[in-house]
Amino acid sequence: MAIDFINEDMEKQCDDLQLSSYQKIYRIHKESGVRKWVTWIFLILLLVLFLPWTQNIRARGDVTTLLQEQRPAQMPTVIAGRVVKWHVREGDYVKQGDTLVQITEVKDDYLDPSLIARTREQIDAKRSANENYSGKANAASQQIQALYYARDLKLQELDNKIRQQQMKISSDSAELAAALNDLKIKTEQFKRQRVLFDSGVASLVQLEQRNQAFQESQAKRTSAEIKYNNAQQELLRLRIERSGELQQYAEKVSKAEGDRFQSLSQIQTTQGEIAKLENQFTNYTIRNGLYTLTAPMDGQVVKAKKAGIGEIMKEGDVLVEIVPVNVQYAVEMFVRPVDLPLVSRGQEVRFLFDGFPAIVFSGWPNASYGTFTGEVAAVESSVSENGMFRVLVKEKVGEKPWPKELMMGTGALGIALLKDVPVWYELWRNINGFPPDYYKSDIKKSPDKPAAKK
Repeated sequence: MAIDFINEDMEKQCDDLQLSSYQKIYRIHKESGVRKWVTWIFLILLLVLFLPWTQNIRARGDVTTLLQEQRPAQMPTVIAGRVVKWHVREGDYVKQGDTLVQITEVKDDYLDPSLIARTREQIDAKRSANENYSGKANAASQQIQALYYARDLKLQELDNKIRQQQMKISSDSAELAAALNDLKIKTEQFKRQRVLFDSGVASLVQLEQRNQAFQESQAKRTSAEIKYNNAQQELLRLRIERSGELQQYAEKVSKAEGDRFQSLSQIQTTQGEIAKLENQFTNYTIRNGLYTLTAPMDGQVVKAKKAGIGEIMKEGDVLVEIVPVNVQYAVEMFVRPVDLPLVSRGQEVRFLFDGFPAIVFSGWPNASYGTFTGEVAAVESSVSENGMFRVLVKEKVGEKPWPKELMMGTGALGIALLKDVPVWYELWRNINGFPPDYYKSDIKKSPDKPAAKK
């Protein structure tokens, strides 16, 4: 009996222990708090739906610069040559004007070491010849002036002789007229005397005297005619002589003018040759300065395209590449054509640079950490080869400065900030596939891009 009592007591204890464990595990008599948690979570989610959300568009890009002269520069050789000596190595920092590499000539036209001096001698010789031609032209001019002076004197002499001969002709003409008048008178007197002689009134002596006077008058007339004709002939000869002198001096002047113009032509030809030689002299001088390639800016030598000593290069071959040290960085990013209307000049963009940790809350940029602010500087109006549009973004003044450790080509993720909308609206827009909202900003837009409207 005692054993049965003990067994019943143990079974009762086991049942009580089992019931207590079951109640403790499944909490049958305890009130559940799931409904409260669900209610609070729903209220929080509902509150989150009405929080402001900043719409944005994202685009990948690389670090570059706005100024072309601050971008990596390839240093080509202007002339063909052969490498003689390298003055830098890859990775060296150089200053503007430092010698990078020295080359020597390979073309046979420029191998003469005294080429510049010989060209200068040719120029001096041409200038001396030009001076001689100038002296010859001046001598021809003086000769022409002397010929004109001698011609004028000769013509004056002949004109005086012609005037004198004309006066002599006038005198001989008057003398001939007097002789003719005297002959007429003597002829009448002889006729009347002959009539008187035939009538027996005059004597033979008187007739012979009248005949003698008549004969003398005829002789005077003949002499006067001869003198008059000789004077006319002399006048004609003087005029012919004057014309001959004019022709002779004209030929002499023409010959002197020909010599003068020939000298002037030789002067012009020599001046052209001098100008050509001066051009060659300048080219040779400049070419001598191209045998050493110098750094155009402060920077770092990153690539050497030509290696070794004695390597031959052609015109335009790139020798080294230099990356500038002092650079005003910008980001070159590409946006899709559908997002292009959302980007305008002066718009704010947040960046995440490769290698710089950041915590980003997409819709709450002010809560993000490690991002850097920029503003759109330029938007290209032509599509790039990758089918997207290129946008340049510069550092925004007054905001957190960009890292000094940035390098050219560093990757960047750009987040262009748009309009602030509720979270529920952004979810509804993404579900329906609608584009983001954008609005007209107060910043002056570029003249080639219309301002966005609400």
